[in-house]
Amino acid sequence: MGGPVIETVRGRVAAEELGRALPHEHIFVLTPDSQANWSDEWDEAARCSEAIAQLRQVVAAGYRTIIDPTVDGLGRNVARVARVNADVPELNIVVATGIYTWSQVPNFFAYRSDQTMIECFVRDLTEEIRGTDGIKAAFLKCAVDEAGLLPGVERVLRNICAAHRATDAPVMVHTHPATQNAIQIAKVLAAEEVAASSVVLAHSGDSTDTGYLTSLADEGFFLGMDRFGLPGPDTVERTRTVITMCELGYAGSMMLSHDTASYIDWIDQPVRLADWHYLHIETGVLPELRRSGVSDEQIDQMQVENPRRWLVSRDV
Repeated sequence: MGGPVIETVRGRVAAEELGRALPHEHIFVLTPDSQANWSDEWDEAARCSEAIAQLRQVVAAGYRTIIDPTVDGLGRNVARVARVNADVPELNIVVATGIYTWSQVPNFFAYRSDQTMIECFVRDLTEEIRGTDGIKAAFLKCAVDEAGLLPGVERVLRNICAAHRATDAPVMVHTHPATQNAIQIAKVLAAEEVAASSVVLAHSGDSTDTGYLTSLADEGFFLGMDRFGLPGPDTVERTRTVITMCELGYAGSMMLSHDTASYIDWIDQPVRLADWHYLHIETGVLPELRRSGVSDEQIDQMQVENPRRWLVSRDV
């Protein structure tokens, strides 16, 4: 296979075959302990069938790749995702390794060494994800939320950086734009010798402050405009921000997504937001971008070129 390649659930694919991508979506977001003890909603066959149906709609809309940042703390089960993907073979699903925590390190790692954590990340990237038949992660994911770089959060972030240095795998960091904590995160990344061009600052689209956004883009970061369908800001405000950023010349820095899942157990399903699904950008956002003068070339930059460029910052 000539040229850059990307690890997916179904094996390596040429980067040029990724096509249109949704670069921040989950297949499932689960809390397994709570599911086992408290929930009557989980039905493996039914939920997997629902996921398959939704992903087939994604393919029918012209998308070829979903980048899924589900890691430890979000109920990662790549073997389950692989079973779903087997019934939607036209879709590339790219998965992550890492830890999602806003506060403490998960108890499994709390009394183990940093090297143990790093080795787990590296194994996922270079050997295989446990419980799968040779599936590898393609990127690293961690989170820094409103409370900022608490000791456990900073430990995970710095170990993510160490795994990046060992593998060149790209990095995605959940950020909290209301506190503009990406500025603090950027300082840690720089100290840890992680190039901004290897990093997506997830949830940047929660901010309408184009000064904040352009300052991060000017450093070389990719901006995750990735919560369309969620409130605060709403879709109109999120779309307006993307339009303004395109007018300012930053289409090459943004990625469009929803941060949704076929099923998430953090909420009761009857209260799920109507527009928070995989196709809201396709049906409700892209038409408005085009009406406002965003070109098809700029849309392709955000949906095709930028996810590919970020992923191939590591050529496996």
